[in-house]
Amino acid sequence: MELGLWSIAIIVATFAVSFGFLKKAYERLGQQQLKSLPPGDMGWPLMGNTRSFLRAYKSQNPESFINNLKKRYGKTGIYKAHLFGKASIIVCSGELCRKVLTDDNNFQWGYPVSNVVGGDVPFDYMSSHRRLHRLLSTVLNQRHPPSSHLGTIEKIVINTLEEWSKMKEPILFVREVNKFVFKLIIAIFLGSGTDDTDIASMEEYYRKVYYGLHATPINIPGFAYHRAVQARKVLVNKIRGVLGERRERRCNDPNPNTGIIDFMAKADYEDGRPLNHEELVILLIGLFLAGRETTSRTAIWATIFLYNHPHLLHKAKEEQEEIVKRRPPSQKGLTFTEIKQMKYLSKVIDETLRLRTNVFSIFREAKNETYLNGYLIPQGWKVLVWTSAVHMDPEIYPNPNQFLPSRWDDFIPKAGAFLPFSTGSSTCPGADLAKLEISIFLHYFLLNYKLVQLNPGGPVNYFPSPDPADNCPAKIIKMR
Repeated sequence: MELGLWSIAIIVATFAVSFGFLKKAYERLGQQQLKSLPPGDMGWPLMGNTRSFLRAYKSQNPESFINNLKKRYGKTGIYKAHLFGKASIIVCSGELCRKVLTDDNNFQWGYPVSNVVGGDVPFDYMSSHRRLHRLLSTVLNQRHPPSSHLGTIEKIVINTLEEWSKMKEPILFVREVNKFVFKLIIAIFLGSGTDDTDIASMEEYYRKVYYGLHATPINIPGFAYHRAVQARKVLVNKIRGVLGERRERRCNDPNPNTGIIDFMAKADYEDGRPLNHEELVILLIGLFLAGRETTSRTAIWATIFLYNHPHLLHKAKEEQEEIVKRRPPSQKGLTFTEIKQMKYLSKVIDETLRLRTNVFSIFREAKNETYLNGYLIPQGWKVLVWTSAVHMDPEIYPNPNQFLPSRWDDFIPKAGAFLPFSTGSSTCPGADLAKLEISIFLHYFLLNYKLVQLNPGGPVNYFPSPDPADNCPAKIIKMR
């Protein structure tokens, strides 16, 4: 009996010692892993760092969020955090941003999946993203290069500016430019022939869908997300109707006016499978998102910045006047060669893209456990490529809060230091088209019109993207 009790005691003691040893070993392993994560903190339970992020981005100093991380943990260019309900790694140095965006083996598309865009259609956009990207790049830059759309863009710009100048009451400049760019997208991707009433209706419902992308996903009446889901259903039906009408016209018209979507509908994926009708609808919604936001926001802010800096406005206008003076009398309208001669205007556009970065971050996700700059990136964690922090880095761009197109004189930023259209395999395929649209808009605006803001210097809403808080009420005055 005594021998049995001693045996049990020895077994228990051995187990306790072994358990304690293993526990300490696991604790040391966990501590080592925690130490290998980037510096930072995970914030409050459940909320993480989202509250401090929103506080910064709802102020007039959004850079304070990243600057606080730098002050607390040093200028490592990489931090851990818990944002938007996910464990995240923030990357905010140019070199590290470039590494993430060009490493397709370890990082993938990481935006939250929302049925506001995809709905219930079983279309795996994430797995198809790279194939769609390659297809769009081919279409936008080879089959239908930006120069082929110059006449279409020019006509819409001229007509729109004339309409604005005839309005007796002030316009909301932000909303009107958004509508104008949406009309451009429809003309380029669907071709001419779409009724203006249909375009206006689609733009209205698209706007509700866009707001829902950044809302808490509560699908209950009264919430923005629910309104977005309902608006998407209407938008999808309207797009279906427009695509159906196009099919009928193509059958009855031997020379139909085609758009980019016609080529997309006929093109095969690498696996030989063409896009079906419902996938084309989702693709169009995605193109609305990609095509409208950057183009309209840059056109809006470039115009506002120039009119807030008269000496820069004079310089930009002078360049456009010189281009017109060199034009032969027989020439009507812009040429692509003239667009390429707009050197100063190109600097204005780049400076606007830097100062009013379209989104604060590009979302990626770690496909595998990997290391970046010596720090562990756990598999499945979000990786937020904080491009706005790079664009506002005073070590790259002195006096970053100032609008200085001259900073681009003989300045070529290092790889990763200027990312308005991302880089690597995720580079926006429509970047050149967007710049062309903005250049044509500014050319005619600067030559013939004047922006008179009712509330100049008003506050900016920085989340989800930087926009004038009051939508910039203004009069558009025709000068000649």
